[in-house]
Amino acid sequence: MRTSMALLAASAALLLMVSLAAAADMSIVSYGERSEEEVRRMYAEWMAEHGSTYNAIGEEERRFEAFRDNLRYIDQHNAAADAGVHSFRLGLNRFADLTNEEYRSTYLGARTKPDRERKLSARYQAADNDELPESVDWRKKGAVGAVKDQGGCGSCWAFSAIAAVEGINQIVTGDMIPLSEQELVDCDTSYNQGCNGGLMDYAFEFIINNGGIDSEEDYPYKERDNRCDANKKNAKVVTIDGYEDVPVNSEKSLQKAVANQPISVAIEAGGRAFQLYKSGIFTGTCGTALDHGVAAVGYGTENGKDYWLVRNSWGSVWGEDGYIRMERNIKASSGKCGIAVEPSYPTKTARTPLTPAQLHRLPPHRLPSVTATTSALRARPAAASTSTARSASPGAVAHLRVLPAAMITTAAALITIPSATPSRERASRPRTAHCQ
Repeated sequence: MRTSMALLAASAALLLMVSLAAAADMSIVSYGERSEEEVRRMYAEWMAEHGSTYNAIGEEERRFEAFRDNLRYIDQHNAAADAGVHSFRLGLNRFADLTNEEYRSTYLGARTKPDRERKLSARYQAADNDELPESVDWRKKGAVGAVKDQGGCGSCWAFSAIAAVEGINQIVTGDMIPLSEQELVDCDTSYNQGCNGGLMDYAFEFIINNGGIDSEEDYPYKERDNRCDANKKNAKVVTIDGYEDVPVNSEKSLQKAVANQPISVAIEAGGRAFQLYKSGIFTGTCGTALDHGVAAVGYGTENGKDYWLVRNSWGSVWGEDGYIRMERNIKASSGKCGIAVEPSYPTKTARTPLTPAQLHRLPPHRLPSVTATTSALRARPAAASTSTARSASPGAVAHLRVLPAAMITTAAALITIPSATPSRERASRPRTAHCQ
């Protein structure tokens, strides 16, 4: 009798557990079940928020079906996130009315060229005795500008490269100057293909060979391929010395690099979870089919999980104000979504020399300071100038404005800024980029 009672009790307990499990499963399924009226209302609100309009016959209904399917996917994912399964959440962002295939064909533009020559360097090679900061955020140090938006042009490679150039220029000079992605889209056509994709390393090569790049203000972004503007192409507002590749498949080396400057990286961003990412540390499924260029601008740890801070180029309404935090220090040497496969960065050791015309246009408070006196400048030929700039008397600076053009060029040549990483030997080396 006791045995029968025990068996009955065990059976009841088992049935209770099965019932609870079924209820839990149903809660996840029903989380995404919304009425037609509710989904239609949400779609109308989403369209108003994003300014979406459709002209083709039947297009709005087709977009609604994609929206509904994405909403179902988001609801199911977020229910699992609430249960502790995921460390990131999805949301109805700007891509919510696109199928995953449409998203991938329109917004991803990184390209690869496996047989290209790479400029390898040991500058950021990880070492056992490295002492790196526990966290880095270049936004807080002024080396990252406002998040930009590539729109429906596959120019992510240009935005990735420009972010890295803006960053190293600010670190070296103290000036955050928004630079022109459109110049790269229009003029860098030796391998890169504008809105049809490109590589960050070739963008760096273009800037070097061109002798610099124009500002965004002078050569603004148009979200399309245009004819190269030769006059604006010749406006070299910011220069770089070279570019190098971070040692491949090493998150530790990438961490060392990011601790010193923002880095251009290529990732696989074609997954549906990446498309609809809203917040948290991204741990979604992805591989190393690199198709998107972004910039790694920091790293850190939250609740024991390490992450990369990545700046995207899809506007500030995507992700965490335009950024995504991606899982760091994973088992695969390639890093999350291949982030450690092709990292690269520009190098720069001195302030961009100003032309005589640029110096004449500067207001007094913007004139660069020099240590040499006026008489020393006259006595020293420009080619031999090697002094490091620091300060000058007000009289010397004022007099600089009326010097002959040759003397002004000499003064510009004297202006140098210490290296951002003075303790390391500098070696030139190239790198890659992505975006289809």
